[in-house]
Amino acid sequence: MHILSKNTLTLGGFAGLREHRLVTDTQLFGQRKSPETSEGLGNFVYLADAQFNPHGETGMHSHMEIDVISVMIDGQVSHEGSLENGQGLEKGDVQVQRAGGEGFSHNEINPDSQRNRMIQLWALPEEKGQPAGYKYYSPKAQGVTRIYGGSKEQSDTFNSSTIIDIIKLDVGKSIQLPNESLVYVTDGSAEFTEANDRQAVQDGDLIRSIDAEVKAITPLNMIVVHQ
Repeated sequence: MHILSKNTLTLGGFAGLREHRLVTDTQLFGQRKSPETSEGLGNFVYLADAQFNPHGETGMHSHMEIDVISVMIDGQVSHEGSLENGQGLEKGDVQVQRAGGEGFSHNEINPDSQRNRMIQLWALPEEKGQPAGYKYYSPKAQGVTRIYGGSKEQSDTFNSSTIIDIIKLDVGKSIQLPNESLVYVTDGSAEFTEANDRQAVQDGDLIRSIDAEVKAITPLNMIVVHQ
């Protein structure tokens, strides 16, 4: 088991937001990868824990051949762009934008006078040249909500062999994670047990584990990536 805390990382950012980058995978960043950050898992290549400044925005920018997942943790953002222009996100909401071969442009804006918090994840599509697309999710209050990955035969999520779930657990509840997993805790605290290794984790921790059991110490929200 390996744990990386955002509080040990350099605070960076651009335009109207500040962020801790926890995952910058070599297959995307190459020699630009920061040595203090984690590798990804499968086609999952990037994770940033970002706070927008009051009324801050990213500025309109484009993506090609990348899947961009945004998980709203606190506050809200207004979304502008070529996919679902005007779709905003509030606390707990998730949007997934597939750039594909068409590409898309977007700008995420904090409409409020206080900071907000959003987690952004990137995954590489398994096939190039797919059409651009947009999906929105409101994860359920308890249990597992799949927001990315699965077969081509279903349309609930964009297809990929790399799976991303939102998992929420009440105090004392537990869940067994499959195989190798990369977990980011976005709220609460938990106990991770992998074989004979037991570790306490909390909001802002990124955990890489194999066949781990997770038990919520306080109400727990986490993003789980696996294959």
